[in-house]
Amino acid sequence: MMYKFLLYEKEPPLAFITINRPESMNALSNALTEELGQVFTEVENDSEIQVLIITGAGDRAFMAGADITELQERDFVLGRKQTRARQEVLNKLAEMPIPVIAAINGFALGAGLEMAIACTLRVASNKARMGSPEVNLGIIPGDGATQRLPRLIGFGRAMEMVLTARMVDAEEAYRIGLVNKIVPPEDLMEETKKMAGMITSKSPLAIQYAKEAVNRSLEVGIYEGLAHESYLHALSCATEDKKEGVAAFLEKRKAEYKGR
Repeated sequence: MMYKFLLYEKEPPLAFITINRPESMNALSNALTEELGQVFTEVENDSEIQVLIITGAGDRAFMAGADITELQERDFVLGRKQTRARQEVLNKLAEMPIPVIAAINGFALGAGLEMAIACTLRVASNKARMGSPEVNLGIIPGDGATQRLPRLIGFGRAMEMVLTARMVDAEEAYRIGLVNKIVPPEDLMEETKKMAGMITSKSPLAIQYAKEAVNRSLEVGIYEGLAHESYLHALSCATEDKKEGVAAFLEKRKAEYKGR
């Protein structure tokens, strides 16, 4: 499928989405939101893909926020409609069975930050800047920052970022747990692919179950989470991949996983 506002490429077991609106610093528009929903469904239905990488076109921005020209038109009705649509798309991203890595090549502000924190992992250029500047416009975040950010970096730090609209640089983002790794700009995609390769060398089913277990830990009490973990562990024990993984370890060879 061809897209107007993003580029989609496959290098199985990897897939790449590049937000392609460099003239607007890859701002999130309503049309782009619709395309993201479509491409996320395409990725999820493709059994060849084990890790998705998302980045922004150019070297200035991952995504510099929402499209301000569209924001001007929002009233209560549009605000509710558009944020629900965007939350639905980002929820689909967060709940994707495969891991998603954000390769943050520049500004990730507002909706860009919200997209980045809906991803499973984040690798950032050392020139990246991240923030939640919505209060500067007399509004609050609407695409998930008030909910996902505290879960990622803690209540106090999230509250500070949202209330002050202060941008954090890559070093601070790494220190507070907002990104997993920072690298020079020229190494961003190579290092992101390297992280993805570490994941794809494992059993696809084990990765899926592990991601689900960790995701649920943020939503339920510890005993419910432990019960869910136990069932997913048992499910992984019933796979061919488990037999192969144990056999490969005992035979001191590389495992050849089939995702079964």
